[in-house]
Amino acid sequence: MDVPVSPEPSRRFSTRTQSFRQALISRHAWPVVTLAVLGLAVVSALTGCGPSAPGAGGMGQMPAPQVGVVTVKPAGVTLATELPGRLEAVRTAQVRARVTGVVVKRLFTEGSLVRQGQSLFEIDAAPYRAALDSAQASQAKAEAGLAQAQATLERNRPLAEARAISQQEWVATQAAQKQAAADLASAKAAVTQARLNVEYAAVRAPISGRIGRALVTEGALVSQGEATLLATIQQVDTLYVNITQPAADALRLKRAVQDGRLQAPVSALAHLVLDDGTEYAQPAKLLFSDLTVDATTGQVTLRAEVPNPRGDLLPGLYVKVRVDQARSESAILLPQQAVTRGAGGDTVLVVGADKQVGPRTVQLGGARGNEWVVLGGLKAGDQVVVEGFQKIRPQSPVNPVPWSPLGSASGAASAPASAASR
Repeated sequence: MDVPVSPEPSRRFSTRTQSFRQALISRHAWPVVTLAVLGLAVVSALTGCGPSAPGAGGMGQMPAPQVGVVTVKPAGVTLATELPGRLEAVRTAQVRARVTGVVVKRLFTEGSLVRQGQSLFEIDAAPYRAALDSAQASQAKAEAGLAQAQATLERNRPLAEARAISQQEWVATQAAQKQAAADLASAKAAVTQARLNVEYAAVRAPISGRIGRALVTEGALVSQGEATLLATIQQVDTLYVNITQPAADALRLKRAVQDGRLQAPVSALAHLVLDDGTEYAQPAKLLFSDLTVDATTGQVTLRAEVPNPRGDLLPGLYVKVRVDQARSESAILLPQQAVTRGAGGDTVLVVGADKQVGPRTVQLGGARGNEWVVLGGLKAGDQVVVEGFQKIRPQSPVNPVPWSPLGSASGAASAPASAASR
């Protein structure tokens, strides 16, 4: 027999459950709504900062970074190479003592110009004058002996022809005359030597030029045997420049000229660059190239001649020499800051048709001032990046603007960039 169950308890349970849910929802409703609103605001802000969708009118889009470029234009360029060189006097003479004696007087001013034959030092010549007098006396004695022997010869000649004297006596007479003549010649040579010693006591300049400091003072004993160095004279109105160049570079340029890729220079001139970076006013004239290569350095020596009328250049001075070695009719000049040099080669950054930047390997032919001479790797119309390298990003376009060495491209374009950012 079924016992009926009253529905009242279950209804009361359902009512209590619903009340609990409503109370729970009402308790947490405001925080949930608040979090949802904040989340939507953050998403909206992030979406506004990101790139706009196509067709949105460019609102909020970042402009492409501007880089300074130069457009490649081939032209005729003379290839010049800066090589190390050292100046040398055209003529150098060492003034040395030719007799032994004590220096009595110095007759020149140190550092002054002297003429050939000018007296520089005076060595005590008293012993040599005495020797000259003795030699002259010996010469006079020899002359008297020769006169006597000659008279005896002439007196005995007819006697020998008449056989009035023996053949042995006649031969002895002839020998005595020849001996007297030889003694006179020896006496004359001694006189000449003694006279030279007297002249050598007055030390004279062998060449004209500028004399350096005196290496001896009055009272110093100089020796003929040791050939004491007294001073040095150099001709500095014209100087030689001894230039060294790697033999491999010289051979490469020679082959390029022979193959027709380069042309020989029109004039064999060189320009001196001093230590302070200034260029010497007078050009140097190349004279010759050495026939052998230095086995230790692998370099070949060239010699040039440079005028020095005012004496601005000094022998021994180290200089850089800019030598015109060849000419190219299709070379390209680029600022040195546009080229990156490395062990793997020389490269530049080129802006492509899609406004993206890519590296390009180039072949350099030397420098001209603050520019590199590019012989290969670029063609007319290429845009090479010179400024703004830090703005370039991989696979990102750039905005190339003309670059000028007088003013940076970034500065010239700063106004449009700031307007676009606003």
